[in-house]
Amino acid sequence: MEYTQVGRTGLKVSRLVLGTMNFGPLTDESDSHTIMDAAQGAGVNFFDTANVYGWGENKGRTEEILGSWFAQGNGRRDKTVLATKVYANMAAGETPWPSHDKLSALNIRRAVDASLRRLRTDHIDLYQFHHVDRDTPWDEIWQAIDVLVQQGKILYVGSSNHAGWDIAQANEAAARRSSLGLISEQCLYNLAERRAEMEVIPAAQSYGLGIIPWSPLHGGLLGGAVRKSREGGQGRSVSGRSADALKKSAVRDQIEAYETLVAKHGMEPGEVALAWLLTRPGVTGPIVGPRTADQLASALRAVELKLGDELLASLDEIFPGPGPTPEAFAW
Repeated sequence: MEYTQVGRTGLKVSRLVLGTMNFGPLTDESDSHTIMDAAQGAGVNFFDTANVYGWGENKGRTEEILGSWFAQGNGRRDKTVLATKVYANMAAGETPWPSHDKLSALNIRRAVDASLRRLRTDHIDLYQFHHVDRDTPWDEIWQAIDVLVQQGKILYVGSSNHAGWDIAQANEAAARRSSLGLISEQCLYNLAERRAEMEVIPAAQSYGLGIIPWSPLHGGLLGGAVRKSREGGQGRSVSGRSADALKKSAVRDQIEAYETLVAKHGMEPGEVALAWLLTRPGVTGPIVGPRTADQLASALRAVELKLGDELLASLDEIFPGPGPTPEAFAW
């Protein structure tokens, strides 16, 4: 396993991040423990979750599964850089009780303690804002975070789904308080979805944030979706967003060209998509969310995959990025 530092910090993490969103809803507790053991055994030390994972009536269940895994001991927690998130409504109903969601100081304090209980740990290594809270000022957010850092309940703070402007605002506000500020941004970024290159990634790099891409296979679209649909495969790769996208001829032609190119080089599309992200400036590591041990093994192979200049150029031809701003939309 290869390791890198998160943004401008001294925190060292694996180039792959184990995403746990499937633990509970799609993968039972026993199998989830098996996957985590295999990941840690392969050198993956960076695990990502969120307080809302488990979804519906089971919100928080994923954190509980991680907590039961940590409780088995043998250094599991000490070897893990643990990241979770705050923002969403944790109530079972659709309408949250006032101040039971988003990033008010009250909800942050409440959410941290609840996550710590579910995770069975005394601290969270990376606490991430799951979304922008446009109603709460950054001074209030950072005041709450500063207290939690002083208490030892959290060590670092990151953002998720934030615009470049939000990252700038957040870290300028933190600087005024002499706080460390955001150290990472978790954003939607992959071969098929490169809009983050316009402003989010440049802002993150300017402020020293590591980029943690989520949905690196774009909901399965980059994992051999056309081939699997022809073979009659079932599962996420040929359902939902991927299936809808493949109904569009332009998208299907693009994915077919991608799969043909990858096959010519004797590689697997999903592994190439992950390896491509590992070549991108500012990327700490993509989040992989395996439902099975086989899917984890495939993701691990991507770390060892080296993409030549010719292949990288061909990938840019099939999936051209938007380019930097303002050139992307101005003369």
